[in-house]
Amino acid sequence: MITLISGTNRPASNSRAVVNMYAELLDARNVSYQILDLADLPADFTTSALYDNVGKNEAFNKLSSLISGSDKFVFVVPEYNSSFPGVLKAFIDGLAYPNTFKDKKGALIGISSGMQGSGLSLSHLTDILNYLGMYIMPMKPKFAHIEKNFDGTKLTNKLYQELLEQHVDQITKF
Repeated sequence: MITLISGTNRPASNSRAVVNMYAELLDARNVSYQILDLADLPADFTTSALYDNVGKNEAFNKLSSLISGSDKFVFVVPEYNSSFPGVLKAFIDGLAYPNTFKDKKGALIGISSGMQGSGLSLSHLTDILNYLGMYIMPMKPKFAHIEKNFDGTKLTNKLYQELLEQHVDQITKF
């Protein structure tokens, strides 16, 4: 089972739209997946589900339970202030430590409005996931200037589409 993670809690985000495209490509290959959208997190999860409140927030527990049943993860990560969204870090911090991601496989895709394509955020997230014991697939597409290369439902940049399809092929073999 592959879990596709939309790495922001922004409603109707480009990250979620890319996750949806990824899901369509997995469907075409008959690969099973599930979607974890951080927009579904409870607004107060950092106070109601973490630390002394572990296990007490049913909405958070429902999302975090999607992690345990997967052996592969695809993170679609927008760039926020030269890193990834804090909500993704807070979600990771709320998961069971130290074995949630240990010996599992992950793949990353970065999107940004700027010209770096989320490269710094992917590097930062890779460091964290490696620390947690996850093996990260080397191919990490970085979709820069997403607004110019995406119409809201499909990538309009031919190279970006080819990279997305290659990424799907690689994660299924990884």
